[in-house]
Amino acid sequence: MKRIVCVIAIGCLMLCLTECGTPASSKPEKEYSMETMREEVYGVDSLVKLADGTEVTAICFDNAATTPAFKDVNEEVVEKLDTYAYVGQGKGQKSAAVTEFYEEARQTVLDFVHADPELYTAFFCSNTTDGLNKLSSALVTDENDMVLSSRMEHYANDLPWRNRGNTIYAEVDENGRLRLDEMERLLDKYPVKYVSITAASNVTGYVNDVHTLARMAHEHDALIIVDGAQIVPHRAFSMMGNTPEENIDFFVFSSHKMYAPYGGGAVVGLKSELDSHIPEFYGAGIVQEVYDEEETYLSAPSLYEAGSLNYSGIVAMVKAIEILEKTGYDSIQEHEQILLRKAIDGLLAIDGVTVYGDTENISDKIGIITFNIDGVNYTDVASGLADTAGIDVGKGTFGAQPYVFRLLGLPNTVEEEEGSASTPGMVRVSLGVYNTEEEIDVLLSTVRGIAEQ
Repeated sequence: MKRIVCVIAIGCLMLCLTECGTPASSKPEKEYSMETMREEVYGVDSLVKLADGTEVTAICFDNAATTPAFKDVNEEVVEKLDTYAYVGQGKGQKSAAVTEFYEEARQTVLDFVHADPELYTAFFCSNTTDGLNKLSSALVTDENDMVLSSRMEHYANDLPWRNRGNTIYAEVDENGRLRLDEMERLLDKYPVKYVSITAASNVTGYVNDVHTLARMAHEHDALIIVDGAQIVPHRAFSMMGNTPEENIDFFVFSSHKMYAPYGGGAVVGLKSELDSHIPEFYGAGIVQEVYDEEETYLSAPSLYEAGSLNYSGIVAMVKAIEILEKTGYDSIQEHEQILLRKAIDGLLAIDGVTVYGDTENISDKIGIITFNIDGVNYTDVASGLADTAGIDVGKGTFGAQPYVFRLLGLPNTVEEEEGSASTPGMVRVSLGVYNTEEEIDVLLSTVRGIAEQ
């Protein structure tokens, strides 16, 4: 009898928790700031072994490729695994909770980029490349559809368009900035359907005025797509311009560049456009009915989410958004500009070092610096930094060879000669919220040592 009463009591408690919601956490809401940001990141105190066998604290200056994880992002993922279940179909409490979380996460993404929910929706993807491929597979319906892009794009915002439509490119100026006059000329000359442009370069860090570009595109009856992979860890972004003509139509970003691993990403886009297209990705989750000879499809965002969604990736992304917003993008930018100025000035003071792009006006740059040392291959520079001081940097062309070759002053043509040297490239230093001036000092002294050898 006691056992029956106990089971009933537990059942009543579970029912109460289900219907009334779990009790509010007694843990106070956490505050984040630049002063404590280094403590929030995994790996900042990790030791690595140098070429001589000694150990030093690792320094990561390759944040444009992937950032380390926020500790609270990982904790949030672990905590939410208690309610992990399949979204949408199940009738159990966990499935209902996960389905509700997904819809709340969509709203978080819309709020993050200040998107009007009456105009926009958001669908989840695994990264920016995945999102741009899904978007291009839907929007480009004919190989003659004309897409205007630029020579500063990452492959993720180039290859999906050039392999589906008729893509043309605006050039950059001598400092590597996008030429707005060239964008205008091409819009005047050709029947452009879409303009696809990066919000911030992963090579020079330049931030493009995408709202001006949106107005230019809309004046020519084109829609604008913005690659947001590099902007989201550094600066706040808004889909809404000062006027409706300046609004962004589509925005794509990844969470692995904003301190959240697990493969999260999102596409924010106009409901009207997403509903009138269908991506080249099929499966369960996007269909309403499937008959022997035909099928009917759901509307966006479900239309773009075939298969099971990445629960952990979405949980991580939502938490990273919270942390970055609470830290404050103004504070992040201020910190970054200090480090950027120090690093550029220090590199320019070293004989034999060439820094690419504008080294004086850096207000329109996120924390990215590319350089070379005269007479030293970029791969050897990167190896030297790692072997001598435990510094991790990027090297090569960073998935943006046409842009890098323009900055190097080289023709970007197919090399016909056999046995030619390796592809020219650069060294890239890319900053994160946790990097310090002391780490910049170590970088500069190590580069000086390599240059003087």
